[in-house]
Amino acid sequence: MIWTAISGWSHHWVSKRKYHFIIPAVVDWDQPFSADALLGHTDHLLHGLIHSNGFGHLVTLHGRDGGSTFLSGCQIMDIWDQLCAALRVRAVSIVDLTQKHSVDLRLLLGVAQGKTWFTRWGYCLAKGCFSVSRSTYAAALEALATLPVDCLRSRHVRRVVTIYRRLSNKPLATVREFLLCLLDWKHLEAPHSPPRVKTSPRLMFLQPKSCMVKRLRQPCQRFEDVVDLLECRWSKKRLLSAAEVVVEKLREHADGTRITRQAVRDAARGSIGDTGLLDFVIKSLSDTVVGNHIVRRVPDPENRVLHFSLEEYADPEPQPQADHELEPVEIDAEHSPPAVRWPNTAEAERDLRAVCRAMVEARSEAAQAVLDCKHWVKWWGLRDESDDQLRFLVEWRPQPWEATELTKPMPPGDIVVVPLHTSIGELLVEAEHALRDTYCFFEDFQAESLDGIAGDKWDPVMLGGAESGDTIGVHGHGADMETGLRCQGGADAWEVQCVCGAQDDDGERMVACDACNVWHHTRCVGIADGAPVPPLFLCISCSGALMAAGPISG
Repeated sequence: MIWTAISGWSHHWVSKRKYHFIIPAVVDWDQPFSADALLGHTDHLLHGLIHSNGFGHLVTLHGRDGGSTFLSGCQIMDIWDQLCAALRVRAVSIVDLTQKHSVDLRLLLGVAQGKTWFTRWGYCLAKGCFSVSRSTYAAALEALATLPVDCLRSRHVRRVVTIYRRLSNKPLATVREFLLCLLDWKHLEAPHSPPRVKTSPRLMFLQPKSCMVKRLRQPCQRFEDVVDLLECRWSKKRLLSAAEVVVEKLREHADGTRITRQAVRDAARGSIGDTGLLDFVIKSLSDTVVGNHIVRRVPDPENRVLHFSLEEYADPEPQPQADHELEPVEIDAEHSPPAVRWPNTAEAERDLRAVCRAMVEARSEAAQAVLDCKHWVKWWGLRDESDDQLRFLVEWRPQPWEATELTKPMPPGDIVVVPLHTSIGELLVEAEHALRDTYCFFEDFQAESLDGIAGDKWDPVMLGGAESGDTIGVHGHGADMETGLRCQGGADAWEVQCVCGAQDDDGERMVACDACNVWHHTRCVGIADGAPVPPLFLCISCSGALMAAGPISG
């Protein structure tokens, strides 16, 4: 599932028109909606917005995980990208909040592949929240990607990485290598015959020996490999030691017969003080290989009480005999190690989530820096087509008294396309029409002169020193300085001076100081996300000045 939000272009002039491109959800295809109701839905497969000045937003995108029946997220994104190219869109912004199976994709793919999901379509980082720069973002990705897997504190991760190392025959030394392996694993098919692997040295009791044994009734796993896939609070060494004790007690008390679970527990209780550990190991011992023995666990057909028994270790028989009889066979343990079970897709996704959690715990600051980089943009720019036309960017040049009332940076200019033989006067008229037709702010604007081009009004543009693609300044009067429809983000001037270094609104939650009216991120001043803002808030500077002034005397 992919979900984004609207952000960017807050300093642009308010456009007179904006166009919504929507692929509704499957359940809404034949539903009659009003415009307001349709725009209020958040479950559209695609919702894109383009302003009449050529700047747009990708609002929402849902793939198969988000309800799409026929189109994947990549296919829908291809449609949107081709639509923007065909309409000569100048730039599109997105707020990347993509998640899949509760994992932030900008963190997962950024660490694993060095790029986000949207990067394949040409989107790049526009700005980071909380004053995170591009260099900080790149350094954070590198710190997470090169983190050694063996340094992760998660026992589950340390266990399963040995399984993937054996099956992939790769070292999987860093987090990036392990994440790439897990991402590829979901697309691999398990081999028909499980791969053979070399067993690592164990305790003498756990080391299989060459001996005369019996054929098994069904394939079994080594207990140490079973432990690699278990999630618990005990170390692998303690689990293996406890399994060794249980098998010893079974050899002493079973004497070739079956004994109940309670009898096994009572026998091993004197050697294993941790009853939780003992119960966990007994529960996990079922058709497992421990040393030279197979631990069998079967319920009694009459009372359903679990019974345990031991059999001598043997290599699994691929195709057992028809009469299921056991026959003696010579087994060389050194050349017949047990097979490692191939993790399925669900297990690979589980391990992927575990690695991400462990990575965030190990490098929390770097992970937060990556997650704070959610504003991305794709620029198409001003394309010079081979159609014998001149293209210019025309920007309004305010008068001095008008410039003092502007509270935001000047937005980029508007595109004007004219024939090669156009005169300077005709370009002036086209510039005026472009501004008046595109923006509410210039409804009554009248252009008077141009900057960046020399000559009289009747002189050809090509002789005035300007080339196609240049920026031309437009002077005039009539801009509506009183309208509330000036900038997309409103006409109010926000002064942002946060302790993180941010000096502009980045879309994150903020609070204003009640004394100086300067805005700060709530996270940076210790207000948790979702927590209410206090009725009176003073920034560090104002509270420090108030404390320095001392108590107010009566």
